[in-house]
Amino acid sequence: MDTICAISTPAGLGAIAVVRASGEHAFAIANHLFRPTVGFEALPAQQAKFAHVYDGEQLVDQVVVVKYASPRSYTGEDMVEISCHGSLYIQKKILELLLDNGCRMARPGEFTQRAFLNGKLDLPQAEAVGDLINSQSESSHRLAINQLQGNISQKLHLLREELIKVASLLELELDFSEEDVTFANRDELESLLQKISGEVEKLMQSFKIGNLLKSGIPVSIIGRPNVGKSTLLNALLQHDRAIVSQMPGTTRDTIEDTLTINGTLYRFIDTAGLRNTDNEVEQYGIERSYEAARRASILLYLYDMTRQSVAEVSEELKELGKQVDLSDKEVIIVANKTDIAESSVEKPAQIQNYPVVFISAKMQLHTELVEQHLTEYVEKYAIHDAALLTNERHYDILRSIASSVKNALRGLADEIPTDLLVEDIRAALTDLGTLTGTISTDDILNNIFGHFCIGK
Repeated sequence: MDTICAISTPAGLGAIAVVRASGEHAFAIANHLFRPTVGFEALPAQQAKFAHVYDGEQLVDQVVVVKYASPRSYTGEDMVEISCHGSLYIQKKILELLLDNGCRMARPGEFTQRAFLNGKLDLPQAEAVGDLINSQSESSHRLAINQLQGNISQKLHLLREELIKVASLLELELDFSEEDVTFANRDELESLLQKISGEVEKLMQSFKIGNLLKSGIPVSIIGRPNVGKSTLLNALLQHDRAIVSQMPGTTRDTIEDTLTINGTLYRFIDTAGLRNTDNEVEQYGIERSYEAARRASILLYLYDMTRQSVAEVSEELKELGKQVDLSDKEVIIVANKTDIAESSVEKPAQIQNYPVVFISAKMQLHTELVEQHLTEYVEKYAIHDAALLTNERHYDILRSIASSVKNALRGLADEIPTDLLVEDIRAALTDLGTLTGTISTDDILNNIFGHFCIGK
């Protein structure tokens, strides 16, 4: 393979920057940047050394250089990391010197791709590197770390072993087909396939919460005009993100912002108030409110305790249910203006089996109870397992595996020939190989690693 190089730190000024080179000739190429008296050539691997980089007779920078000898490096190849001052000129100059002496520029994600090709990581672990770089919260960071440590890979490995066991039993029958011998007990096969099917389904189900924790849980604030939706958003965010006005219909488009609560990222969406209107622009905003509610995992249905009765709220929820499927949503009823509501106002614990929280958004009273319910949602639906699926590619492949296993189960029940059963199991194993990277193509790898930053 070529020896590659790249700047691995973000573009822009900083105290330091890191320039990497990896490949068979990385040491020899990097050696050209230092004077013989530095001792780079004799520097033991996995040790750092203070040194001076020269361009001919001209001093470029004082740096710290580390040699990583194959296979004990990130890529599994000989690798050099040069930590220099963050000057854009210095970064560019060191990169030019590496290129002039035989390196080529690394493509996006090529260092991690080489780590995968050299067996340092499997494909799910390699993909987790990108997730780790892009993690925005404690939850998304924890998911990426778990996947990088191989928690998903371990489950997939066990799944592969079980599929191979089924395939082996069926293949053995095919080898002795002329003797009309049945090696595999059909009840045992069905039990094993049912177990595999259940494991695949469990992994697929974990994708819903895993993907939400990775990208942020969408929360839609919805209700009548002028009940305090924008005020609640501002109270939760602790800054004035949305315009607040006494005039109904002020919010005519969705307003979005993010907030991290107890390590989990939430994506809040303030929506236009729901009401019948002849105003074309406001009606468009209301339609967008319904669309935001459909996309959300959690709905905060806000109502004004001083103007709306519990019966009215119940009817409004029924009307909302005609526009939005509430069966797969976490709905939290938020009763606002508790600070000015009369003591005789009804305060139910639930409305239509949805929990009710009593707050004053304007006075920021009890808004922490809303945050508490949001946290309970994560605790309720998060599978207490280190292996949560977060990658859409993995989910799509697992759907195909699930289909193959179900076909095999149906075939077993219908007593179809063994060679047809084997085809379904082979298809599942091929899909699993594509997921883990034991079977890969340039197109798949280029698509995965092409989304990484250069230098990683």
